[in-house]
Amino acid sequence: MIKNKNNRAIWNTRITKSTSNLFQKVGGSLYVDKKLYKEDIAGSIVHVEMLFKQKIISFKIKNKIIYGLNKIEKEISKNKFQFNKNFEDIHMSIEKRLVDLIGSDAGYIHTARSRNDQVITDFKIWIKKSSNEINDNLHKIIKSSLKIAEKNIKTIMPGFTHLKNAQPVSFAHYLMSYVEMFMRDKRRFNNNLVNLNENPLGVSALTGTSFNIDRNYTTKKLGFKNPTNNSIDTVSDRDFVLDYLYSCSVCSMHISRISEELIIWNSDAFNLIKLSDKIVTGSSIMPQKKNPDSLEYLRGKTGSIYGSLFSMLTILKGLPISYFKDLQDDKELVFKSTETLINCLKLLNEVLNNISPNKKRMLELANMGYTTATDLADYLVKNHSMSFREAYQKTAAIVNLAEKKKKKLNELTIDELKKVETKLTNEVLRVFDLKNSVNSKKSYGGTAFENIKKMIIKYKKQI
Repeated sequence: MIKNKNNRAIWNTRITKSTSNLFQKVGGSLYVDKKLYKEDIAGSIVHVEMLFKQKIISFKIKNKIIYGLNKIEKEISKNKFQFNKNFEDIHMSIEKRLVDLIGSDAGYIHTARSRNDQVITDFKIWIKKSSNEINDNLHKIIKSSLKIAEKNIKTIMPGFTHLKNAQPVSFAHYLMSYVEMFMRDKRRFNNNLVNLNENPLGVSALTGTSFNIDRNYTTKKLGFKNPTNNSIDTVSDRDFVLDYLYSCSVCSMHISRISEELIIWNSDAFNLIKLSDKIVTGSSIMPQKKNPDSLEYLRGKTGSIYGSLFSMLTILKGLPISYFKDLQDDKELVFKSTETLINCLKLLNEVLNNISPNKKRMLELANMGYTTATDLADYLVKNHSMSFREAYQKTAAIVNLAEKKKKKLNELTIDELKKVETKLTNEVLRVFDLKNSVNSKKSYGGTAFENIKKMIIKYKKQI
């Protein structure tokens, strides 16, 4: 192996002039991809074990390389590794340090592989770990939501459409709607884990290799299901990055939606929930203020996560197949989005454990806006042989009457109701009871108390 003198990059043997300082500064990725050092070392160890198994390198060389790699991992973990910007990425940095430790035998580490398959392998392993970490945090949010829901099955609040009172609903049922969203997020990340579970190692730069390697061996050792099928596609594929960033974006959008909901409910106009002092901030000028900044932070961070997805889509749209320098940006976009999303998930879980429903206000607001009108229409259909459209018109007339008299529906007398529909009896008054309204929605997925209990039990078993 030709020794690497003067701290020059390995590939500079072919380059006769020094790299522009500016390009060296902007073209290097070490400041970003050094986060992959564990994955890079793990992949390299498996690679050299395979090379020995296939009799491509000797037992002695294999052991020297593995010894050096383990020493390097300890150095990096203990912050004793000296990173040099002249070595543009984590892969070259580790290889250069390996040369320092074991000499020219370090050169065998790159036999039958390229940085192209090396970095994709590292990146896939990293994304697998991060997907599992995200799912662990989603699990905690779901668990917290179920805990609150279980305590509030019979807490009645208004359900909104267009932010207008629509129908009474259980507060638990509202929370369970977000459980559904976060469960879908978990499935989405799990689906990604299935899709990316193909091992890139061994396709080299573009066409594969002439060495007698065993890709099934490295696949098993690195925890993949199968080796990739096409070498060209492998080095150019970033679909797994898009899938991951899309999943991060959808998950962040769900976080933003629940944050917006809680911001509205916490407002003085709605006053449906209270936030603990642990998750609010004050004003620099208004002494009375308690602002939901934690929720606004969650809502705002969605934009930056979206930005990473759109950036990656834009990078890929104009690239011919195979590897190009443009693809280097994928890691920074993924690392940034991952850190942001995990912080948001942890913060949301903290928020959920520091909110309390204002049950009195919820019930009071549920009694406003004629929220049991649909129940009356349904009653007329079931008990007086009306079509729903006819029942709808009768109910609208009764609502108009209540509005004219400045009464709630449950404040109308039977005589007043009979002015619109003579067939009505005292029995109809039960329809206007909020608890009866909520508990009557027994269709699967509805807000009836027993339905909610069953769903809580179902998801507690799943998690």
